[in-house]
Amino acid sequence: MPKCPSTKALCTGLVIFIIGGVSFAGLTSFFHYTNSTEFCTSCHSMGINFKEYKQTLHYKNASGVQAGCADCHVPQEFGPMFVSKVLAFKDVVREMTGSIDTPEKFENRRWLLANIVWDKMRATDSRECRSCHSYQNMDLTIQDKRTRKKHTRAPDKGQTCIDCHSGLVHDEPLEPDEDELVALKSSDS
Repeated sequence: MPKCPSTKALCTGLVIFIIGGVSFAGLTSFFHYTNSTEFCTSCHSMGINFKEYKQTLHYKNASGVQAGCADCHVPQEFGPMFVSKVLAFKDVVREMTGSIDTPEKFENRRWLLANIVWDKMRATDSRECRSCHSYQNMDLTIQDKRTRKKHTRAPDKGQTCIDCHSGLVHDEPLEPDEDELVALKSSDS
């Protein structure tokens, strides 16, 4: 006959379960708060991106649907979101240590930072874009001929959204020359 767990073991298990639940709820609330566009743009360097974003259809459009910072930059699933938040901490550190805290410093690093985002988007097949956009739901008949042709061929070519749409919401940075690129990469270590 199996032995019943002791009262002490049950209480310990219940306490661990409650602490886990409260911790998870706290972490989820923290993620929700840090996913707000207001939070994202509270850093000085993100003010530049916010001004650019406000000039796009992702911010203001005929349908009134708005994509905020997290909609494009943070995965919706908890695991990938957690990884994204941990990796984003490097940007917070850059802001706090002064490496991107002025428009000039941010612009100097923009190419490198943009490529980090673009590489992530390519690696996930533009997962965040696809939470709103999908080839299957596009009405190709109302797209101009050139766009329709590109959207029809993109999946077969293994292209993802960011391959054609970089610079859509934020100004696309100029590629630095080789010497500048080496200096940027060495200062990012």
